[in-house]
Formats: sequence, C-alpha cells, structure tokens
Amino acid sequence: MGLSLVDQFHAHPIIFPVTAIFVLWITRLIVLRLVQERKIQALGGHCATRHSFPFGLPFVYGAVQAGRTYKDFSFWLHNFNKFGNRSNPYNIEFRLLSSIRIVQTADPENIKAILATQFHDFGKGDKFNEDFHDFLGDSIFTTDGQRWQESRQLIRPQFIKDRVSDLQTFESHAQILVPLLCPKSGHTVDAASLFFRYTLDAATDFLLGESVDSLRNPTVRFSHAFAEVQRIQSQLGRAGPMKFMINTKTFHEGLKVMDEWIQPIIERTLRLSPEELEKKGKTDEGYTFLHSLASYTRDRTVLRDQLVAVLLAGRDTTACTLSWMFYHLSLQPQTVSRLRTEILDRVGTNTEPTYEDLKSLKFLSATINETLRLYPIVPFNVRMALKDTTLPRGGGPDGNQPMGVLKGTPVGYSPLIMQRREDIYPPVSEKFPHHMEFAPERWEHWTPKAWTYIPFNGGPRICVGQQFALTEIAYTTVRILQKYSRVECRMDEKPSEQSEIVLQPHGGVHVAFFE
Repeated sequence: MGLSLVDQFHAHPIIFPVTAIFVLWITRLIVLRLVQERKIQALGGHCATRHSFPFGLPFVYGAVQAGRTYKDFSFWLHNFNKFGNRSNPYNIEFRLLSSIRIVQTADPENIKAILATQFHDFGKGDKFNEDFHDFLGDSIFTTDGQRWQESRQLIRPQFIKDRVSDLQTFESHAQILVPLLCPKSGHTVDAASLFFRYTLDAATDFLLGESVDSLRNPTVRFSHAFAEVQRIQSQLGRAGPMKFMINTKTFHEGLKVMDEWIQPIIERTLRLSPEELEKKGKTDEGYTFLHSLASYTRDRTVLRDQLVAVLLAGRDTTACTLSWMFYHLSLQPQTVSRLRTEILDRVGTNTEPTYEDLKSLKFLSATINETLRLYPIVPFNVRMALKDTTLPRGGGPDGNQPMGVLKGTPVGYSPLIMQRREDIYPPVSEKFPHHMEFAPERWEHWTPKAWTYIPFNGGPRICVGQQFALTEIAYTTVRILQKYSRVECRMDEKPSEQSEIVLQPHGGVHVAFFE
C-alpha cells in the first residue's frame, strides 16, 4: 500500500518546499506573461513569431553556428522568408528562455523609427553596455542619453571638414601600401590583409599621433590582438545568455596587449599641461584626436574608451569597403578602366589628389556607394526599447500595422538584409541591373529611396566619421589606380561574408595588380 502524503512529507521533507517554490515560480512566469501580453496587445500586438522549442535555444544555436560558418545573411533571410508575414515578411519575433522577447526587422519604416523619428524610445541599453564594456567601455558606441551626447560632442570636432581634408596622413601610409600591393607584376597578394594593416596604421597615426606601423611589421602584436578581441566580442554578442559557453581567454589577452600599447601614449599626452595642449590646438601641427580629448578630460578611462571606439570605426570602415570594392574590381576590368580614366583626367599619374579632386570624381563616388550598398559596414545592429512603445509596421493580419514593443525588448535590425531586398529597387532594365549585381553605373540614373540605404546608420547617431571614411577610401583608391592599370582576381570563388561586428571577406581578397 502506498505512503500517504503525510508519510511522504516525513520521509522526504525537502520535496514539498521545492515543489512549492517551483509552482510559485511557474505561476509568477504565467502572470508576468499575461501582463506583458495585455500591454503588447494594447500597443498594437505582435509581429509574426518564430517558435523555437525548447526555450528558443535552437534558434540561438543556429544564429551562433551561422556566424561561425559565415552564413549570417542566408540564415536571417531564411528566417524572414519562412516565418515572416507573407505580405510583409521582414519583421519576426521569438522568445528566449520563454520570457525574453526579441524582435528582428529589416523594414525601412521600422529602422527609420528606431534611428530617427522615435529616437528617444530606443537606445543601446544597459545590457549592451554590459556586454561590450570590457572592449569599448562607456564610449560613444555603448551609451545613451547625456553620456552619449557628451561623447559625441567630445569626438565630433576632430572630424570637421578642415581636419578631414588634411590628407597628409593618408598619403604617408599610402606610400607604403601601394608598392606592397605589387611586389612584382602579377604577384598574388592578399589585398584585404594589406588594407586592414594600412587603415590601422593611418587610424592610429591620425588619432594618436603614433602609428603601430603594421604595414612594415606584419607580426605586430596590436594588430592581431585587435582582430581577436573583435572576433570573440562578436561571438559573445550572438550567444546572449549562453555567453558563458564562449572561451574568452584570447579575448582578455588581446585587451591586455591593446592597453599595453595605448596607455603609454595616453600617459605622455597627460604630461602636457592644459596650456601646452591649447597651444598645440592653435598651431594644428602634430595636434591629434587624443590631444583634443585630453583638452576636455584628464580621465584615463574615458580617454582609453573613446580612443578604442573611434579606432574600431576608423580602421574597419575603410578596410572592409576597400576589400570588397577591389574584389569586385578584380572581376570587372571595364570598371577599372573607367575609374582610371576619370582619375588620370582629373589628377594625373603622380599628383597627390586634393579634397576638391576627390569630390569631383563622380564615378569613383558611385563605385564606393555601390560597394556600401551591397556590403554595409555593420550588417546587423541592435537597439533596446527604453520605454513601452510601438514600431510602425509588423502587426495586424497583413504585417503592415503597428507592433507593440515593451520596455527592455531588444530590437535587432539589419542594413545588410534591407539593402539587398529586391522589392525596394526598380525592375531590372538596361539602366538598372539586377540588385545583387555590382554595377556602379546604376548610381548615374538612380537614387535610393529614403531609409533604404544606410551604410553609416542614420538619425542623431549617424556616424560622425562618415566623411573621414569616405575621404580615406577615395584617396587610397586614387593612389592605387594612378599606379596600377589592371587588377586580376586570383580566387576560385567569392569570399564568404564574415560578420564580426563589421562585414569583411573571410579568408582575404587574393588578387594581382599590374602597372
């Protein structure tokens, strides 16, 4: 005969308290879910939902695996197409650990709301700051509100026009880069590796007044450490609550190497008195981004965080764009020929281009725009809802009605998916090739619709270094094509798209240059 409940309690006294706690926990989850549901419905309801049992973990695993195998674009496009509303598939949501709701969008109207028209409803959030804090601290990329405004005001003066148009920094490093692209005629090089080293050298020189000189010294520790920190940081961001499974040993080793190089430069700068910094600012000779920061704050942590954040943007934006652009140019000799004709007609074969020269090269500008259209620098981004709010599209039977978003909900958005949506482009014609083709000439007859082309983000948080990046890309391309008349692809297939914070070609870009 079985034991009574009383006998069971005396035999196993722990069972009932544990059971009671479990029941209370489940009850609390159910009540919270019902309250959330009521709020979401009042704001506009849900968008199309991807159910992933148990607890959304298969979805997270799929996202991490897609990142590791460089298939992010196909993974997210598949999810939108399979689980999104048929009338407007580019908004989906799923739940993680049953209680965390996550929204994903590639809808221009929603992205406009997140970045501009509802700017104060969305921000980086405390969780993003926590996840990226070891790498980027409390910098312009990880803060909201007053702290973000202070960071932007601190950084923006360094990127005003007369600073960007000082092209001597680019020239000094281009003089090292250009010969390395062709040690001998027809020699295969990894152009991407050289571009990343070049932009790191130029960025550290421009920002700190001292270059890591990685073009001359390919084994320099800082360059490898910086890349490794980015790689692990990207994995940590994808893993979410499962990030404890990521091995961070090389991440922390890389941070140490970075700080060992940056901190002595900060200390030397802080030895300058405020009067000496002011004097440097008036002459502009040898005046750097770090000098500008040190004029406003002597806080070593603030200086370090802002430097690393701007270094990340200054290095990767240009390097990624140059890498993808020269990959496509290696397949299109007619485009190289047209670019070179435009450059030589305006600048000549040896003259250093001026800022006005670069602005006048319309086909070069179209080629850069086309590269950024297909390969936006940050392919996937995220904002956190800072209050209960709505997004303009995703709800309703057709997916075109408002969608409710509660405070604390992460909203991921993808410039990469959006800028490759066929439905935002005109039909294929003689003047407009297929949207997935690399065709700079399309920009001579076409202008993107508002909020369908955002390679530098948009709204109040639009990239402060946009002009710096575009100028460096244009200047570098001019100096390369002044010397080389042809570039030839030495790859059997297109590089995979590696999304580790930025979108870069996995395995490099192997090409040969010819004078």
